[in-house]
Amino acid sequence: MNDNLIYKIALSMIPGVGGILARNLVSYVGSVEGVFKQSKKALLKIPGIGEVNVKRISDNEIFERAEKELKFIHEGNINCFFYTEKNYPRRLKNCVDAPVLIYTKGNMKLDEQRVISIVGTRNATDYGKQVCEELIQQFSERKYPILIVSGLAYGIDVHAHKSAMNYNLPTVGVVAHGLDKLYPSLHKEIAMKMLENGGLLTDFPSQTKIDPPNFLRRNRIIAGMADATIVVESAEKGGALVTADIAFSYNRDVFAFPGRAGDTYSKGCNKLIRNNGASLISGIDDLEFFMGWEMDDKEKVVQPSLFVELTKDEEKVVDLLKENRELFIDQISSKLSMPVSRVSALLLNMEFKNILKALPGKMYRLK
Repeated sequence: MNDNLIYKIALSMIPGVGGILARNLVSYVGSVEGVFKQSKKALLKIPGIGEVNVKRISDNEIFERAEKELKFIHEGNINCFFYTEKNYPRRLKNCVDAPVLIYTKGNMKLDEQRVISIVGTRNATDYGKQVCEELIQQFSERKYPILIVSGLAYGIDVHAHKSAMNYNLPTVGVVAHGLDKLYPSLHKEIAMKMLENGGLLTDFPSQTKIDPPNFLRRNRIIAGMADATIVVESAEKGGALVTADIAFSYNRDVFAFPGRAGDTYSKGCNKLIRNNGASLISGIDDLEFFMGWEMDDKEKVVQPSLFVELTKDEEKVVDLLKENRELFIDQISSKLSMPVSRVSALLLNMEFKNILKALPGKMYRLK
């Protein structure tokens, strides 16, 4: 744990200060500690803060709660990742309303090469369970380095977690409360098993009450952590459709399995497909096609310099991607010691030259 963790926890606990405003504060002040050490006069100059939030920032009760949370995470072997840190999920970091701090428990790789969120109705039918299990079995058979994310709720969510464990795939449950409890409690045994290869994740501190709006709020994490969200079954309204809408707003891929006309728990999926809110899939072959995975297992000799003229910086990017296969934009920036703005322009130009392909979550690979 780093020395300024208590400030990071405190920042995440200020009432009325969400992820967007918290990042603005840190950006203007220059550090998370500085937010709490600035004068009231200086804070009032920051756009969007206002007197009410300034009073909340200076409230000693915030630090008292943060100290209790710090003790809880130390005793509970819980990890915390702040949005500026390397271990914060890269895909989630790209979402404008992502939480500034997340808590995790278990053994997980949040930046796995592929991350898929699977969501659906709490009233899963035999059809939905079968579709979900067959898809995850196919992931396992393809031997993809993949992380399965869901919400540990009844129905499709928990079935996705169970299927992932059955086929030895890591799986993470995003919960709508602190890690001092588990809802629904019926899934406690499953959650404990998930800690071995995956685990639990939340942006809520301990002592958070079980509150319906929190379940909708956590859906942005389920959508933001993944390259794509797959809706297996859904009625015309429900949390799964909210997650799909959020994923769509993040410019992530959204997929849905179709169902028979008239089936209650296929109406949501059919509507998503009809309204172009999701692409129709019937199995892994469709998913591979849409996601560009179908060529991953085929060795390709990439020699773009034989066909197009490359600049020195473009040659560096090509050499880097030959070595690493796929990289996020910030990884490329770090490895080449080049500003992200410069790398972004470089990658866009290379896309136009048909040298590389942009993948979901600002990841790139050679064509």
